[in-house]
Amino acid sequence: MRVDYRIDHPIALHAAFDVEGFTVLLGASGEGKSLLLRAIAGLTPAQGEPFGGMPPQHRAVGYLPQGYALFPHLNAWQNVAFALRGAQRRTQAMQLLERVHMAAFAERYPSTLSGGQQQRVALARAMARRPQLLLLDEPTSALDPVTRDDVVAELIGEVHEFGIPTLAVSHDPHLAAVADQLVLMHERRIIQIGSPGSVYADPVNGAAARLLGHRNVHRGRIEHADGAWQLAWPEGGVVFPIDGRASAEADVDWTIDPEEIRLVDAACASPHALRASVEVRHVSGRTSHLGLRCGQGRLWASMPAGAPVPSSVAIQLPVEMIRWWGREA
Repeated sequence: MRVDYRIDHPIALHAAFDVEGFTVLLGASGEGKSLLLRAIAGLTPAQGEPFGGMPPQHRAVGYLPQGYALFPHLNAWQNVAFALRGAQRRTQAMQLLERVHMAAFAERYPSTLSGGQQQRVALARAMARRPQLLLLDEPTSALDPVTRDDVVAELIGEVHEFGIPTLAVSHDPHLAAVADQLVLMHERRIIQIGSPGSVYADPVNGAAARLLGHRNVHRGRIEHADGAWQLAWPEGGVVFPIDGRASAEADVDWTIDPEEIRLVDAACASPHALRASVEVRHVSGRTSHLGLRCGQGRLWASMPAGAPVPSSVAIQLPVEMIRWWGREA
């Protein structure tokens, strides 16, 4: 389903893209993502398609706002039945709760349900409208990190089972990584669209890399000095030689994967190594992630868990693994 909406107030925003399967619109807070969903649902004045000009109650849209907006004085089946009409409301509500594996909780009130359970009840209520498009506003915001992956897996499985195009807006890269299609928004415009695999592997610029949760995305400048090209990192107080890889001076965003950074003993490091100190060490499975202070900046390095870390650390960056993008002024 094609979505093309223009909003003038309270912020100027124009977004146009196809919603295919489970589509995630990823953007930082304040970009207008939630406002876009409200515009599609008819709750905010806007011009666009589909459903342009139709009153909210006539739009074939299922909308799950942040917090799910369940009625606290109604139990689960009554919340779902609120969106239904006719004498068979309870039967239909129970059928929908069965589809989201919540029939056993039909008599429970929202305050007695977990965040994931409330989400499933809200999904059943949204599906009661028989929508052509499902809208999810920050569906992981109320979930704790321990249960998030399981709840998200269930949510996406249920959405696929219903077979309805779904647009979820989020600032959570974990949700973006499991989408069928990923759309990136920066400065209230769409900057990249594609599968999560293609977008993560090749972000279009530094802003996209930051949205995706890439570590080691920093500001720098390509300079020509003493007959050679170099990348200056002011925060780190260092320059990297990149001769042959640049043709013009420019402000850039640059990055290097944590796995490519090499830690060596500062006592025997080469003159081009960058002195650093270990600020934090985080172990995840078989990998250690080290936060390294370099001047006023920080680099993250990954290494096998249990690998020794020199007491006096220096960093070697393979310059061929450094990537950069031009940055607008």
